[in-house]
Amino acid sequence: MDTALTRLVGVRHPIVQTGMGWVAGPRLVSATANAGALGILASATMTLDGLREAVREVKSRTDAPFGVNLRADAADAGDRVRLMIDEGVRVASFALAPSAELIAELKEAGIVVVPSVGARRHAEKVAAWGADAVIVQGGEGGGHTGEVATTVLLPQVVDAVDIPVVAAGGFFDGRGLVAALAYGAAGVAMGTRFLLTSDSTVPDAVKARYLAATVKDVTVTRAVDGLPHRMLRTDLVTGLEDSGRAKALARAVRHASGFRRLSGLTWRQMIRDGLSLKHGKDLTWSQVLLAANTPMLLRSAMVDGRTDLGVMASGQVAGVIDDLPSCAELVDRVMAEAAEVVGALSAGGARRAAGGSGG
Repeated sequence: MDTALTRLVGVRHPIVQTGMGWVAGPRLVSATANAGALGILASATMTLDGLREAVREVKSRTDAPFGVNLRADAADAGDRVRLMIDEGVRVASFALAPSAELIAELKEAGIVVVPSVGARRHAEKVAAWGADAVIVQGGEGGGHTGEVATTVLLPQVVDAVDIPVVAAGGFFDGRGLVAALAYGAAGVAMGTRFLLTSDSTVPDAVKARYLAATVKDVTVTRAVDGLPHRMLRTDLVTGLEDSGRAKALARAVRHASGFRRLSGLTWRQMIRDGLSLKHGKDLTWSQVLLAANTPMLLRSAMVDGRTDLGVMASGQVAGVIDDLPSCAELVDRVMAEAAEVVGALSAGGARRAAGGSGG
Protein backbone atom coordinates (compact mmCIF):
# COMPACT_ATOMS: atom_id res chain seq x y z
CA MET A 1 0.00 0.00 0.00
CA ASP A 2 1.62 3.22 -1.20
CA THR A 3 1.01 6.34 0.93
CA ALA A 4 2.86 9.54 1.77
CA LEU A 5 4.23 7.78 4.86
CA THR A 6 5.64 4.76 3.03
CA ARG A 7 7.29 7.04 0.47
CA LEU A 8 8.71 9.34 3.15
CA VAL A 9 10.40 6.72 5.32
CA GLY A 10 10.86 3.88 2.83
CA VAL A 11 8.74 1.15 4.42
CA ARG A 12 6.36 -1.25 2.65
CA HIS A 13 3.31 -0.73 4.85
CA PRO A 14 1.80 2.45 6.39
CA ILE A 15 2.09 1.17 9.97
CA VAL A 16 4.23 2.53 12.81
CA GLN A 17 5.17 0.74 16.03
CA THR A 18 5.45 3.46 18.65
CA GLY A 19 8.46 4.06 20.93
CA MET A 20 7.22 2.65 24.24
CA GLY A 21 9.64 2.95 27.15
CA TRP A 22 11.06 -0.41 28.37
CA VAL A 23 9.04 -2.14 25.59
CA ALA A 24 10.30 -0.93 22.20
CA GLY A 25 13.75 -2.49 22.32
CA PRO A 26 15.92 -3.95 19.53
CA ARG A 27 14.00 -7.23 19.22
CA LEU A 28 10.57 -5.64 18.77
CA VAL A 29 11.85 -2.83 16.55
CA SER A 30 13.78 -5.13 14.22
CA ALA A 31 10.86 -7.58 13.99
CA THR A 32 8.57 -4.70 13.07
CA ALA A 33 11.02 -3.41 10.48
CA ASN A 34 11.46 -6.86 8.94
CA ALA A 35 7.65 -7.10 8.70
CA GLY A 36 7.65 -4.01 6.48
CA ALA A 37 6.40 -1.46 9.05
CA LEU A 38 8.30 1.33 10.81
CA GLY A 39 9.71 0.30 14.20
CA ILE A 40 10.60 3.03 16.68
CA LEU A 41 13.25 2.40 19.33
CA ALA A 42 12.45 3.96 22.73
CA SER A 43 15.54 5.77 24.04
CA ALA A 44 14.30 7.83 26.99
CA THR A 45 15.01 5.02 29.47
CA MET A 46 18.44 4.23 27.97
CA THR A 47 21.84 5.68 28.73
CA LEU A 48 23.71 7.19 25.80
CA ASP A 49 25.93 4.11 25.55
CA GLY A 50 22.89 1.87 25.88
CA LEU A 51 21.22 3.69 23.01
CA ARG A 52 24.27 3.24 20.81
CA GLU A 53 24.31 -0.49 21.57
CA ALA A 54 20.57 -0.77 20.90
CA VAL A 55 20.81 1.03 17.56
CA ARG A 56 23.65 -1.21 16.45
CA GLU A 57 21.76 -4.30 17.53
CA VAL A 58 18.74 -3.27 15.44
CA LYS A 59 21.05 -2.66 12.47
CA SER A 60 22.52 -6.14 12.93
CA ARG A 61 19.03 -7.67 12.80
CA THR A 62 17.54 -5.75 9.85
CA ASP A 63 18.44 -3.71 6.79
CA ALA A 64 15.04 -2.00 6.81
CA PRO A 65 14.48 1.60 7.97
CA PHE A 66 13.71 2.23 11.64
CA GLY A 67 13.52 5.20 13.98
CA VAL A 68 14.49 6.37 17.45
CA ASN A 69 12.18 8.18 19.86
CA LEU A 70 13.79 11.03 21.81
CA ARG A 71 12.83 13.39 24.59
CA ALA A 72 13.35 16.81 23.05
CA ASP A 73 13.67 18.37 26.52
CA ALA A 74 16.27 15.89 27.83
CA ALA A 75 19.55 17.38 29.00
CA ASP A 76 21.54 15.21 26.58
CA ALA A 77 19.18 15.51 23.60
CA GLY A 78 21.96 17.04 21.49
CA ASP A 79 24.28 14.10 22.18
CA ARG A 80 21.54 11.65 21.21
CA VAL A 81 20.87 13.48 17.97
CA ARG A 82 24.56 13.35 17.06
CA LEU A 83 24.58 9.63 17.85
CA MET A 84 21.64 9.10 15.49
CA ILE A 85 23.42 11.04 12.76
CA ASP A 86 26.63 9.05 13.24
CA GLU A 87 24.77 5.72 13.20
CA GLY A 88 22.66 6.54 10.14
CA VAL A 89 19.24 6.25 11.81
CA ARG A 90 16.47 6.98 9.30
CA VAL A 91 13.73 8.54 11.48
CA ALA A 92 13.63 10.67 14.65
CA SER A 93 10.37 10.76 16.58
CA PHE A 94 9.59 12.88 19.63
CA ALA A 95 7.04 12.63 22.43
CA LEU A 96 7.37 16.38 23.03
CA ALA A 97 7.73 18.96 20.26
CA PRO A 98 11.40 19.47 19.34
CA SER A 99 12.77 22.97 18.79
CA ALA A 100 13.11 24.46 15.32
CA GLU A 101 16.89 24.27 15.73
CA LEU A 102 16.80 20.55 16.59
CA ILE A 103 14.54 19.82 13.61
CA ALA A 104 16.89 21.74 11.32
CA GLU A 105 19.94 19.82 12.59
CA LEU A 106 18.25 16.47 11.98
CA LYS A 107 16.92 17.40 8.54
CA GLU A 108 20.32 18.71 7.45
CA ALA A 109 21.69 15.25 8.24
CA GLY A 110 18.96 13.61 6.15
CA ILE A 111 16.96 12.26 9.10
CA VAL A 112 13.15 12.29 8.79
CA VAL A 113 11.60 14.17 11.72
CA VAL A 114 8.23 12.92 12.99
CA PRO A 115 7.04 14.48 16.28
CA SER A 116 4.02 13.13 18.18
CA VAL A 117 1.34 15.64 19.14
CA GLY A 118 -1.99 15.67 20.88
CA ALA A 119 -3.45 18.96 19.65
CA ARG A 120 -3.92 20.76 16.34
CA ARG A 121 -1.92 23.81 17.43
CA HIS A 122 1.09 21.63 18.24
CA ALA A 123 0.90 20.02 14.80
CA GLU A 124 0.76 23.44 13.18
CA LYS A 125 3.80 24.57 15.19
CA VAL A 126 6.09 21.67 14.32
CA ALA A 127 4.96 21.73 10.68
CA ALA A 128 5.92 25.40 10.49
CA TRP A 129 9.30 24.53 11.98
CA GLY A 130 9.98 21.97 9.26
CA ALA A 131 8.82 18.59 10.61
CA ASP A 132 8.46 16.04 7.81
CA ALA A 133 5.37 14.34 9.24
CA VAL A 134 3.44 14.18 12.49
CA ILE A 135 1.90 11.44 14.62
CA VAL A 136 -1.35 12.64 16.17
CA GLN A 137 -2.62 10.68 19.18
CA GLY A 138 -6.20 10.87 20.34
CA GLY A 139 -7.39 10.25 23.87
CA GLU A 140 -7.80 6.49 23.32
CA GLY A 141 -4.02 6.06 23.21
CA GLY A 142 -1.93 4.64 26.04
CA GLY A 143 0.45 6.51 28.30
CA HIS A 144 0.24 10.29 28.52
CA THR A 145 -2.83 11.31 26.61
CA GLY A 146 -5.33 14.08 25.99
CA GLU A 147 -9.09 14.34 26.18
CA VAL A 148 -10.01 14.61 22.48
CA ALA A 149 -10.93 11.39 20.68
CA THR A 150 -8.95 10.38 17.61
CA THR A 151 -12.00 10.64 15.36
CA VAL A 152 -12.33 14.31 16.30
CA LEU A 153 -8.66 15.25 16.53
CA LEU A 154 -7.41 13.50 13.38
CA PRO A 155 -9.48 15.40 10.78
CA GLN A 156 -8.64 18.68 12.51
CA VAL A 157 -4.92 18.04 12.11
CA VAL A 158 -5.25 16.67 8.55
CA ASP A 159 -7.03 19.89 7.55
CA ALA A 160 -4.50 22.10 9.36
CA VAL A 161 -1.14 20.89 7.98
CA ASP A 162 0.33 20.01 4.61
CA ILE A 163 2.64 17.22 5.81
CA PRO A 164 1.76 13.52 6.21
CA VAL A 165 -0.29 12.75 9.31
CA VAL A 166 -0.11 9.39 11.08
CA ALA A 167 -3.08 8.50 13.26
CA ALA A 168 -2.58 7.00 16.74
CA GLY A 169 -4.94 6.08 19.55
CA GLY A 170 -7.44 3.25 19.15
CA PHE A 171 -5.91 1.33 16.21
CA PHE A 172 -5.34 -2.43 16.16
CA ASP A 173 -6.60 -3.88 12.86
CA GLY A 174 -7.12 -3.33 9.14
CA ARG A 175 -10.50 -1.67 9.58
CA GLY A 176 -8.86 1.05 11.64
CA LEU A 177 -6.17 1.57 9.01
CA VAL A 178 -8.80 2.06 6.30
CA ALA A 179 -10.76 4.43 8.53
CA ALA A 180 -7.64 6.52 9.21
CA LEU A 181 -6.83 6.68 5.49
CA ALA A 182 -10.42 7.78 4.82
CA TYR A 183 -9.91 10.66 7.25
CA GLY A 184 -6.85 11.71 5.26
CA ALA A 185 -4.09 10.11 7.33
CA ALA A 186 -1.06 8.54 5.66
CA GLY A 187 -0.95 5.59 8.06
CA VAL A 188 -1.52 4.46 11.63
CA ALA A 189 0.69 4.11 14.70
CA MET A 190 0.04 1.35 17.24
CA GLY A 191 1.57 0.81 20.67
CA THR A 192 -0.49 -1.62 22.74
CA ARG A 193 -1.10 -3.86 19.71
CA PHE A 194 2.68 -4.26 19.18
CA LEU A 195 3.29 -4.68 22.90
CA LEU A 196 0.98 -7.69 22.70
CA THR A 197 3.00 -9.68 20.16
CA SER A 198 5.26 -12.68 20.55
CA ASP A 199 8.24 -10.50 19.56
CA SER A 200 7.66 -8.15 22.51
CA THR A 201 9.98 -8.81 25.46
CA VAL A 202 7.31 -7.84 28.00
CA PRO A 203 7.02 -10.72 30.53
CA ASP A 204 4.29 -13.30 29.90
CA ALA A 205 2.52 -12.54 33.19
CA VAL A 206 2.14 -8.92 32.17
CA LYS A 207 0.91 -9.83 28.68
CA ALA A 208 -1.65 -12.13 30.30
CA ARG A 209 -2.90 -9.24 32.42
CA TYR A 210 -3.40 -7.13 29.31
CA LEU A 211 -5.19 -9.92 27.45
CA ALA A 212 -7.55 -10.44 30.39
CA ALA A 213 -8.50 -6.75 30.51
CA THR A 214 -11.81 -5.40 29.29
CA VAL A 215 -12.31 -1.93 27.88
CA LYS A 216 -13.57 -0.83 31.30
CA ASP A 217 -10.32 -1.99 32.92
CA VAL A 218 -8.39 0.78 31.14
CA THR A 219 -8.43 4.06 33.04
CA VAL A 220 -6.91 7.56 33.02
CA THR A 221 -5.25 8.78 36.20
CA ARG A 222 -3.06 11.68 37.35
CA ALA A 223 -1.79 9.78 40.40
CA VAL A 224 1.46 8.60 38.82
CA ASP A 225 3.04 11.87 37.66
CA GLY A 226 0.43 14.59 37.80
CA LEU A 227 -0.44 14.33 34.10
CA PRO A 228 -3.32 12.37 32.51
CA HIS A 229 -1.93 8.87 32.01
CA ARG A 230 -3.92 6.01 30.45
CA MET A 231 -3.14 2.59 31.95
CA LEU A 232 -4.66 -0.62 33.22
CA ARG A 233 -6.64 -0.25 36.43
CA THR A 234 -4.80 -2.20 39.16
CA ASP A 235 -4.64 -2.25 42.95
CA LEU A 236 -1.42 -0.22 42.68
CA VAL A 237 -3.15 2.52 40.70
CA THR A 238 -5.99 2.65 43.21
CA GLY A 239 -3.44 2.77 46.03
CA LEU A 240 -1.57 5.66 44.39
CA GLU A 241 -4.83 7.57 43.98
CA ASP A 242 -5.65 7.02 47.64
CA SER A 243 -2.15 7.83 48.99
CA GLY A 244 -1.57 10.93 51.07
CA ARG A 245 0.80 13.57 49.71
CA ALA A 246 3.64 12.77 52.13
CA LYS A 247 3.59 9.07 51.26
CA ALA A 248 3.45 9.80 47.55
CA LEU A 249 6.40 12.19 47.72
CA ALA A 250 8.50 9.71 49.70
CA ARG A 251 7.82 7.09 47.05
CA ALA A 252 8.72 9.56 44.29
CA VAL A 253 12.10 10.37 45.86
CA ARG A 254 12.91 6.67 46.19
CA HIS A 255 12.02 5.98 42.56
CA ALA A 256 13.90 9.07 41.35
CA SER A 257 17.05 7.76 43.03
CA GLY A 258 16.63 4.37 41.39
CA PHE A 259 16.03 5.86 37.95
CA ARG A 260 19.10 8.10 38.32
CA ARG A 261 21.28 5.03 38.85
CA LEU A 262 19.77 3.16 35.88
CA SER A 263 19.78 6.07 33.45
CA GLY A 264 23.21 7.45 34.31
CA LEU A 265 21.72 10.93 34.75
CA THR A 266 23.04 13.24 37.44
CA TRP A 267 20.70 14.90 39.93
CA ARG A 268 21.36 18.19 38.11
CA GLN A 269 20.24 16.69 34.78
CA MET A 270 17.12 15.24 36.38
CA ILE A 271 16.28 18.61 37.89
CA ARG A 272 16.73 20.22 34.47
CA ASP A 273 14.39 17.63 32.96
CA GLY A 274 11.90 18.39 35.73
CA LEU A 275 12.08 22.10 34.94
CA SER A 276 11.40 21.32 31.28
CA LEU A 277 8.41 19.20 32.27
CA LYS A 278 7.00 21.96 34.44
CA HIS A 279 7.47 24.65 31.79
CA GLY A 280 4.21 25.56 30.12
CA LYS A 281 2.14 23.22 32.29
CA ASP A 282 0.05 23.87 35.35
CA LEU A 283 2.03 21.53 37.61
CA THR A 284 3.10 21.98 41.20
CA TRP A 285 6.62 21.09 42.25
CA SER A 286 5.14 18.10 44.06
CA GLN A 287 3.74 16.85 40.76
CA VAL A 288 7.08 17.40 39.02
CA LEU A 289 8.75 15.26 41.67
CA LEU A 290 6.05 12.61 41.29
CA ALA A 291 7.03 12.34 37.62
CA ALA A 292 10.02 10.35 38.86
CA ASN A 293 7.56 7.53 39.56
CA THR A 294 6.89 6.88 35.90
CA PRO A 295 10.09 5.26 34.54
CA MET A 296 10.60 2.97 37.53
CA LEU A 297 6.95 1.97 37.90
CA LEU A 298 6.81 1.14 34.19
CA ARG A 299 10.04 -0.84 34.48
CA SER A 300 8.67 -2.89 37.36
CA ALA A 301 5.96 -4.23 35.07
CA MET A 302 7.50 -4.18 31.60
CA VAL A 303 10.91 -5.57 32.60
CA ASP A 304 10.53 -7.24 35.99
CA GLY A 305 7.03 -8.62 35.41
CA ARG A 306 5.65 -7.24 38.66
CA THR A 307 1.99 -6.60 37.91
CA ASP A 308 1.49 -5.84 41.60
CA LEU A 309 4.20 -3.15 41.80
CA GLY A 310 4.33 -1.78 38.26
CA VAL A 311 2.32 0.54 36.06
CA MET A 312 0.99 -0.87 32.78
CA ALA A 313 0.40 1.94 30.30
CA SER A 314 -2.33 0.91 27.89
CA GLY A 315 -4.50 2.11 25.09
CA GLN A 316 -8.20 1.36 25.26
CA VAL A 317 -7.70 -1.27 22.55
CA ALA A 318 -6.26 -3.63 25.18
CA GLY A 319 -9.86 -4.51 25.97
CA VAL A 320 -10.44 -5.93 22.46
CA ILE A 321 -7.10 -7.72 21.89
CA ASP A 322 -7.03 -11.44 22.65
CA ASP A 323 -3.95 -12.92 20.94
CA LEU A 324 -0.16 -12.65 20.63
CA PRO A 325 0.83 -12.84 16.95
CA SER A 326 4.36 -12.21 15.75
CA CYS A 327 5.00 -8.78 14.26
CA ALA A 328 5.09 -10.35 10.79
CA GLU A 329 1.75 -12.07 11.38
CA LEU A 330 0.22 -8.89 12.79
CA VAL A 331 1.32 -6.64 9.94
CA ASP A 332 0.30 -9.17 7.29
CA ARG A 333 -3.11 -9.56 8.96
CA VAL A 334 -3.70 -5.82 9.21
CA MET A 335 -2.85 -5.31 5.55
CA ALA A 336 -5.00 -8.26 4.45
CA GLU A 337 -7.94 -6.95 6.49
CA ALA A 338 -7.45 -3.49 5.02
CA ALA A 339 -7.51 -4.86 1.47
CA GLU A 340 -10.65 -6.87 2.26
CA VAL A 341 -12.41 -3.82 3.71
CA VAL A 342 -11.48 -1.65 0.73
CA GLY A 343 -12.74 -4.37 -1.61
CA ALA A 344 -16.01 -4.69 0.26
CA LEU A 345 -16.53 -0.93 0.24
CA SER A 346 -15.86 -0.79 -3.49
CA ALA A 347 -18.27 -3.64 -4.18
CA GLY A 348 -20.94 -2.09 -1.99
CA GLY A 349 -20.51 1.27 -3.67
CA ALA A 350 -20.91 -0.34 -7.08
CA ARG A 351 -24.10 -2.09 -6.02
CA ARG A 352 -25.53 1.11 -4.60
CA ALA A 353 -24.67 2.97 -7.79
CA ALA A 354 -26.32 0.31 -9.91
CA GLY A 355 -29.41 0.32 -7.74
CA GLY A 356 -29.70 4.07 -7.90
CA SER A 357 -29.41 4.23 -11.68
CA GLY A 358 -32.04 1.54 -12.10
CA GLY A 359 -34.55 3.27 -9.83
